[in-house]
Amino acid sequence: MSIDAVRALAFDVFGTVVDWRGSIIAEGERLNRTRGLTVDWASFADAWRGRYAPSMARVRRGDLPWTNLDGLHRLALDELLPTFGVSGLDEAEVDRLHRVWHRLRPWPDSVAGLTRLRERFILGTLSNGNVALLVNMAKGARLPWDVILSAELVRAYKPDPVVYRSAADLLGLRPNQVMLVAAHQQDLRAAGAVGLRTAFVARPMEFGPDNPPDLTPDPAFDLVAADFLDLAQQLAC
Repeated sequence: MSIDAVRALAFDVFGTVVDWRGSIIAEGERLNRTRGLTVDWASFADAWRGRYAPSMARVRRGDLPWTNLDGLHRLALDELLPTFGVSGLDEAEVDRLHRVWHRLRPWPDSVAGLTRLRERFILGTLSNGNVALLVNMAKGARLPWDVILSAELVRAYKPDPVVYRSAADLLGLRPNQVMLVAAHQQDLRAAGAVGLRTAFVARPMEFGPDNPPDLTPDPAFDLVAADFLDLAQQLAC
């Protein structure tokens, strides 16, 4: 099927648009310097992100009531701080660390690539991140979204089909008029299953230099790009 009908690009955010791991490490190393800590923040970042899927699973099972991603991140942080021997932080410092997810830094190509893509397409997030988090991140990183779409709006998490369908519904478009752009193949497969078009963008450094992801794209994806600038070129932007 041709992608000529695509009018909107919906972006996964964590890992696709922004470098969550590098941002958390930088924030933590600042704490090491200012508070005399010796925390391995690379391991901390990996452990924090590692609680992501299990935390959402607890909500799906009914072990937790509906909780947005800010709430899940805080639950995980409160468990991880003592595990990593982090003590002596006051509530303001813990809150600032918790909100590092609102201040994640974009990959080097993100802003320039998005700016080019926005000349032709409606651009929006389609993330498990909650609305406040995504808005604050956009302001801080200067991400040029037209719209913030979040799984929070339908009280579900990707890869629940309702999240992907909501992107088309809220934009008044058919599913095949929306393309999900993501660095995560499971996300793209779930989007494709409900009729969205799909673009895989490789982010080989998402999990650090020692943990490269599988970059062999599923042949079912409509487009495969090295970064957002490459995607813009392929889409004639």
